[in-house]
Amino acid sequence: MVETLVRPALRVRELSVTFTLEGRTVPAVRHVDLDVPRGELVALLGESGSGKSVTARAIVGLAGPDAQVSASELALGDTDLRVAGARELEALRGPRMSLVLQDALSALNPVLTIGDQLGELYRVHSGASRRVARERAAELLGLVGIPDPRARVKDYPHQFSGGMRQRILIAMAIALEPELLIADEPTTALDVTVQAQILDLLAALREQLDMGVLLITHDLAVVSEVADRLAVMYAGRIVEAGDADSVLAHPAHPYTEALLRSVPRLEHRGGDLFTIPGAPPDPRRVPPGCSFHPRCHRAVPACAAVRPEPAEHHGGRIVACHEAEVLPDVRNG
Repeated sequence: MVETLVRPALRVRELSVTFTLEGRTVPAVRHVDLDVPRGELVALLGESGSGKSVTARAIVGLAGPDAQVSASELALGDTDLRVAGARELEALRGPRMSLVLQDALSALNPVLTIGDQLGELYRVHSGASRRVARERAAELLGLVGIPDPRARVKDYPHQFSGGMRQRILIAMAIALEPELLIADEPTTALDVTVQAQILDLLAALREQLDMGVLLITHDLAVVSEVADRLAVMYAGRIVEAGDADSVLAHPAHPYTEALLRSVPRLEHRGGDLFTIPGAPPDPRRVPPGCSFHPRCHRAVPACAAVRPEPAEHHGGRIVACHEAEVLPDVRNG
């Protein structure tokens, strides 16, 4: 039998990002490992402030001038991003990797038509004429589900709903058919129906274009149907990663378990909603040992003193927890 080879769109090892604030070095991302194969959707999950967006910006070279980025490996396919200069990274963004930002309205130029903004990608990167660029822009709008795309390329951003503007941002990101798409909270501020449409669109596009998708979110509900793999982030570290179905059904880290318990369920109607006590730590004052131990109901003395290293559990699951083996199956809890 011929073994199917996994073709990585993105491979990250030991990624760390620090900022200097008031003379102090503040770690925002610490020793992150992440794989995004082509044709798969990987969800990076965690509360606000966990380091998800900083991770995304560091990958595409947009962490900012005050950021210090280091990694033992940071590869887009066979390209080493660690040695890429600013101009090379700029040339890679669009044709090979794209980032979809959160705020769809502010990310679009209000004084240019959607056709001009989409068409610019083809004029700059492919040397297309204005007429050809406008035609391709209309094709893109149709691909992401905008009705009557040939007419709507003449419209301005304010003439589209929030969900449609998000689709337009995705259209801009996939215009040059990159091998990696990073979508940072693409469903924020959208109603539930539109959220589902955007996620279905991302899932369909990754198959159609054979594209690796890294979906950044804080909402477990939005990843349960579309993610192939799941990485859970807390205080700048990946604390659990593995097959999405396995992680969601049987979490091995107490933070993942707590996130799952926080999702409202019909069978708990009328009861109190579960909340995780406390708040994520300030990056300037991360507690010793496991960063989650002050909020963890399963903490043991070792958790406050020794930082758990990621280790393999349960057939390929990666978990950073001293008590990973004792967690119950949430399907029975």
